Amino acid sequence: MNVRVARAAWAWGRGVSWRCGASSHLLPPSGAVDVEELLRDATAAEEGPREASVRRLPGQCSVLLFPGQGSQVVGMGRGLLRYPRVRELYAAARRVLGYDLLELSLHGPQEALDRTVHCQPAVFVASLAAVEKLHHLQPAVIENCVAAAGFSVGEFAALVFAGAMDFCEGLYAVKIRAEAMQEASEAVPSGMLSVLGQPQSKFTFACLEAQEHCKTLGIENPVCEVSSYLFPDCRVISGHLEALQFLQKNSSKYHFRRTKMLPLSGGFHTRLMEPALEPLARVLKAIDVKKPLVSVHSNVNGNRYMHPKHIQKLLVQQVVSPVKWEQTMHAIYERKKGTEFPKTFEVGPGKQLGTILKSCNLQAWRSYSHVEVQEADEDPD
Repeated sequence: MNVRVARAAWAWGRGVSWRCGASSHLLPPSGAVDVEELLRDATAAEEGPREASVRRLPGQCSVLLFPGQGSQVVGMGRGLLRYPRVRELYAAARRVLGYDLLELSLHGPQEALDRTVHCQPAVFVASLAAVEKLHHLQPAVIENCVAAAGFSVGEFAALVFAGAMDFCEGLYAVKIRAEAMQEASEAVPSGMLSVLGQPQSKFTFACLEAQEHCKTLGIENPVCEVSSYLFPDCRVISGHLEALQFLQKNSSKYHFRRTKMLPLSGGFHTRLMEPALEPLARVLKAIDVKKPLVSVHSNVNGNRYMHPKHIQKLLVQQVVSPVKWEQTMHAIYERKKGTEFPKTFEVGPGKQLGTILKSCNLQAWRSYSHVEVQEADEDPD
């Protein structure tokens, strides 16, 4: 398992020095990682002598969590530039994206970095660069990884880490996804509302009443839906801005303890994103997706991906489906009483996933660490 996981985890790392063409067409850049050769090597290693694979105790294993949109901050990546291959990652990203992602990540401005079209690729690359740092400082964490999960766009980074797709093709898919979601968000004034509730909160009823309110304003087919399950009694609701404003104004009626508009430009993970489905589906069909060699859990249902077509289907469905992160945390960390928890590492900007883990499973959170991506190294430029 040591060799298998280590090889799978660094499928993306071998690809950054290869040619990643410009992405002005619908197919992913040519010259990607030779994933097939890598997987053949990994399979051969797995089927080798049994002594090469040592069963590890739960406390010796690790889980990697990849953040999503909203975690971006100017300066991210500065704390990673001294580590091997990180600059190569950003150089490859520049060829795929057609602009200097490292410059934008380091120096902003924040308004530009916050745009969906920019922040999704930025978070994706910074997260995989954080994996490089983690591998350099604690290689055993990578070798002993048993599971990975990513929040929304973070799921693409988790799949690249697990060897399901190479870095350049994964980034190209994120580019297309981000552009399509940006366009969809600009078509309808919409947003996302974080809601901290309590056991008696009426999320579904609240959304239905908000939709009815929108109809009285002349809005046809209004959208107001739970778009993320974060932890017990905490949800993100997405939809038309008028619906979200209604919920804020009437929060006490639905037993909401606190509401807060998120700094995101659209009603993501609802049917408002349907225009983004076809472009993403098209590019994913053109990518050589492999079965992950590390368990990766889907946002759509919290379950592990089992085969490539499953990945291609659910990554598209994810755009218009709620992120079931709370369910994913339960799936990853459920275990018999007295069993040790794996070490968990959040790789990427921010510590939001660690905060959520603490509310989902306090015992699992006690083994949580964050890989810093923003702290400046000496002479980073």
